[in-house]
Amino acid sequence: MLWSLFKIILFVVFVGALTFGVTYLSEMSGGVRIAIGGTEYTLDPLHAAIALVLLVLAIWLVLRLLGLLGAVLRFLNGDETAISRYFDRNRERKGYEALADGMTALAAGEGRLAMAKAARAEKFLKRPELANLVTAQAAEISGDREKAGEVYKRLLADERTRFVGIRGLMRQKLDEGDTDTAMKLAERAFALKPKHGETGDTLLRLQAENEDWEGARNTLAVKKRTGQLPRDVHKRRDAVLALSHARDLFRNGPSAQARAAAIEANRLSPDLIPAAVMAAQARMTDGRLRQAARILKKAWSVQPHPDLAAAFASIVPQEEPRARLKRFQPLLKAAPDHPETRMLLAELNIAARDYEAARKAIGDLVEKEPTARSLALMAAIERAEGSPDTVVRGWLAKAVTASRGPQWVCEKCHAVHSRWEPVCTNCGGFDTLAWTVPREGEVAMPASTEMLPLIVGSDERKDLPGASPDSTEEAAGTGGQEAAPAPQSRGDGPGGEPAPPQAAAQNPSAGRAGGSTGDMGEVMTLPKEAIVEK
Repeated sequence: MLWSLFKIILFVVFVGALTFGVTYLSEMSGGVRIAIGGTEYTLDPLHAAIALVLLVLAIWLVLRLLGLLGAVLRFLNGDETAISRYFDRNRERKGYEALADGMTALAAGEGRLAMAKAARAEKFLKRPELANLVTAQAAEISGDREKAGEVYKRLLADERTRFVGIRGLMRQKLDEGDTDTAMKLAERAFALKPKHGETGDTLLRLQAENEDWEGARNTLAVKKRTGQLPRDVHKRRDAVLALSHARDLFRNGPSAQARAAAIEANRLSPDLIPAAVMAAQARMTDGRLRQAARILKKAWSVQPHPDLAAAFASIVPQEEPRARLKRFQPLLKAAPDHPETRMLLAELNIAARDYEAARKAIGDLVEKEPTARSLALMAAIERAEGSPDTVVRGWLAKAVTASRGPQWVCEKCHAVHSRWEPVCTNCGGFDTLAWTVPREGEVAMPASTEMLPLIVGSDERKDLPGASPDSTEEAAGTGGQEAAPAPQSRGDGPGGEPAPPQAAAQNPSAGRAGGSTGDMGEVMTLPKEAIVEK
């Protein structure tokens, strides 16, 4: 409001001043005399003032025309002028419009249209790095891998887009299955941008798949240094890599370097079961049995596992069952209510021929958390106590169709592995295996319900062609005896000889239910084989 009032007042003052000036000049006497050649011009003050203003305007107009002429000449000569800037802005506007249309087409999945728009954008903008980015992605969407590869190679020439080009070529090599070239490209890309999480993860996975454990540990250290990994995650993964390196070294024998690598892996992650087993093996090789036992006890307190019990048994190979049961007490007290502890106690009591204590150790485990191993243990107890064959076969029938219990399961793709591996063989995930019950934990035999009469030894079983009382007894695993000898305790090798520590460390699946190793493996697999054969 005040500004509008001020402009009105200013306009009135200007008009008044102009009127006053014109009136003053009109009333002034005298004038201006101009002589040009033989002609003389006389102007009064008012006309002289008007002529002066017109002269100034004429001079300004001539100067502007001369400037325009000079600009045209410079434009034709290729110099930057206002005219060239005008055309440049026009081309830039068209180029960015084409680039925006290309990105929109790229998001919509129209690869061919995106490539056409990218070519138009490059024509107007003269910035190939922008157009090449769109063209490469559009070529991949369209399935033109050759075109995409060419564009990615062009991106390598510009330092600003070199990482994108290397990453694109790396992904192409991964899709082609050329992991060696892909790993080299990943190393170059990771060197350019060590903070890029996806590239670091890809490089780490490729190095683990190629068993380049030292390179993988260096990559992991860089990821920790750049803040991509928390300290605890770094220690865990570094332990996995150290363990994998130690496993490779142990294949050539328990050298000092192999033992040091195993101990380092256990130091980094004491709860990593395979690392604890291998570190205990290294300590036993050095004759440090107390330290080996301490390592296994610490790991058992975190996660009881059959491999830990097997390694603990191999510390004192020549041992009586009663002495072994006594030596295992600290291990058993670490997690007394854990199912693995209860099954271990049952096996130790079976080996010591204390079947009542073994039955007490199992308790209600076969009802609340039945697994093939716990049910097979009950079958062994019944068999050792001289129970009827039908009772033994009943437990074995349940064992055949029961869950196998915890196994090495990939937390990413849920694939089940027979032994621990640093990299999942199904999805390639690094450090994704966990000792847990599979998501589909029930492993049933085909047509299991129809096979139950054969397992429990009904009257129809005896009427089958080729069946005999002796074969029926063999199917039950009794061989016509009233009571079988107690099974070997965990960790014992074939023929009653204790298993060496190397066997306990190199077989992470030892003692697992349903496996070929461990105390009750024969008890569990024999009925199934007998059924198939009979």
